[in-house]
Amino acid sequence: MGLCSYPIEAAATRYRLAQFVEPLARKGINLEISPFLESKQFSLLYENKSLSRKAFALYKPLLHRFLESFEMRKYDLLLVQREAMFFGPAFFERLFQKIGKTPLILDLDDATYISYVSPTYGKIGSFFKFFGKTDNLINRADAVICGNRFIAEYVERKGTKTVVIPTVVDTNKFRPIEKGDKVPVIGWIGTHSTFPWLESLFPVLRDLSKKYDFKLKIVGAGKDKVEVEGIALENLKWSLAREVEDFQSLDIGLYPIETSSSANREWLLGKSGFKAIQYMSIGIPFVVTPIGVCAELGVENKTHFVATTKEQWFEVLKVLLESAELRRQIGCEGRKYALANFTLSQQADKIANVFRDAIEKGQQRIRI
Repeated sequence: MGLCSYPIEAAATRYRLAQFVEPLARKGINLEISPFLESKQFSLLYENKSLSRKAFALYKPLLHRFLESFEMRKYDLLLVQREAMFFGPAFFERLFQKIGKTPLILDLDDATYISYVSPTYGKIGSFFKFFGKTDNLINRADAVICGNRFIAEYVERKGTKTVVIPTVVDTNKFRPIEKGDKVPVIGWIGTHSTFPWLESLFPVLRDLSKKYDFKLKIVGAGKDKVEVEGIALENLKWSLAREVEDFQSLDIGLYPIETSSSANREWLLGKSGFKAIQYMSIGIPFVVTPIGVCAELGVENKTHFVATTKEQWFEVLKVLLESAELRRQIGCEGRKYALANFTLSQQADKIANVFRDAIEKGQQRIRI
C-alpha cells in the first residue's frame, strides 16, 4: 500500500509512485496507491476560496483514510510518500502500521523535516504542518528512500537505513524531437512558488533581447498575465496532458534557484534537481544555479551550464543563443547522461530491492 497526500497531478505522486506501478508489477510487486486528496479536492487548495470551505472539504478524505486503514492486513508493506496527509501529526501512518503489522518504507524527495512559512497559507499553514512528523516517520521506518544524498545524510544521522533514488522520468516519453530552423525558445516550467526565481532573471532576458532574437515560454507561473518588455512571451497554465510537449518545445531550459524566507539554503539542499533531469532527458541544454544536488547532476559545460550572478547568466545564455550547433551538442550529451543514469528501469530495480529486503526482515521478526 502506497500512501501519499496528493493525486496524480502532483509531481511527487506522479514520478515517485505512479510511474513505478507497471515496472514493479513486471517484477512481481503490486503497488496500490492511495492519495489523501482526489483531483478536485487538490485543485480546490489553490483556488481563491475561503479557508473554512477548504477545511470542510477535508471531511471525506479523513473518513476515507480511516476506513481504508482496516484493509492493511492484506498488504505486506506500507510505503509512505512524504506523509499520509499534508497536515497534522503522523496519526494515520501509525494506525496503518499498527493494524497491518507491516514494515514501513518512507519516501522523501524533499526536506520536509525543515520548517518553513508557506507562501500560500503563511503561519497558519505552518501551524498545521507538524514539521516534527517527518522525524517521527524516519525513526519508525525500516528504510527511507531519499531523493538525493543530502536527505540521505540527514536520515542516516538518525540511524535509519537509506537508499538514494532520484526523481526521474520515463525516457521513452521524455525524448528529444527535431527542432528545425526556427527562432530559439528559452523556457521555464515550474510552479507559482518558484516563479519569483524566474522573475529575478527578467532583467537578464531583457538585455539579451536587445541583441538576440528569441521567444520566452513560461509554464506554471500561477499568473494570468506575465510581461517582459521587448520579449515575445508565451504564458501557459500547467497541464498534465501537455507536460512532455511543453518540455519538447524548448531549445534552452532555465533553472534558477534562490534562497528566500520560505526557502533557506538547508531547505534547498533537499530539492532533487528534477527539472535538470527532465531537461537532460528531453535533450536540451539548460542553465542552472549550482545549489545542492543541482551542482552534481550532469557534467558542467558538457550537459549544461551553471550560473550564479546576473553577468554569468547573461554570458552563458548568450553563448547558447549564438550557436544552434552548440545547443544540439549539449542536448545530445545531456540525453546520453540521462539514459546512463536516470532511466525508469534502473530506479525500479532499486525500489524493488528495498521493498523485498524490508518484507523479508519483517517476516523474520514475526517468526522470532
